[in-house]
Amino acid sequence: MDFMKEALKEAYEGIEKKHGGPFGSVVVRDGKIIGRGHNRVLLYHDPTAHGEMEAIRDACRNVGDHDLSGCTIYTTAEPCPMCLGAILWANISKVCYGCNVNDTAGIGFRDDKFYRQLNGEGDILSLDEQNREECLKLFESYAADKDSERY
Repeated sequence: MDFMKEALKEAYEGIEKKHGGPFGSVVVRDGKIIGRGHNRVLLYHDPTAHGEMEAIRDACRNVGDHDLSGCTIYTTAEPCPMCLGAILWANISKVCYGCNVNDTAGIGFRDDKFYRQLNGEGDILSLDEQNREECLKLFESYAADKDSERY
């Protein structure tokens, strides 16, 4: 099976239904698709409903686990920083993408600005540490709970 073609099908479905941009993804484990998704930002009015995020959510539901170790995600565009973070948190070990960040910028998306921000070169976000001592107490409480799953 050509998994990138399946990601493209997802993207075309999303465009056809006016759910969002041209972004589709599939998560694959052991040669089988375990999760599918396409951009649903406009449908849900949710800026986190990117194709990769939707495919990861679907895969996690389908396998009943938040750990997608051993999986590959196929996606029509290079993941944005948010999606890349989700891919890392899900323990997905490989990303195969079609278009790159420059291609995405060429159709009006701003992933490149987000990458610059993460590299300390941007001015679109201000970070301000507050109430660290109280938050450290929260962390200490969590760390002391031996029954808490660490994720």
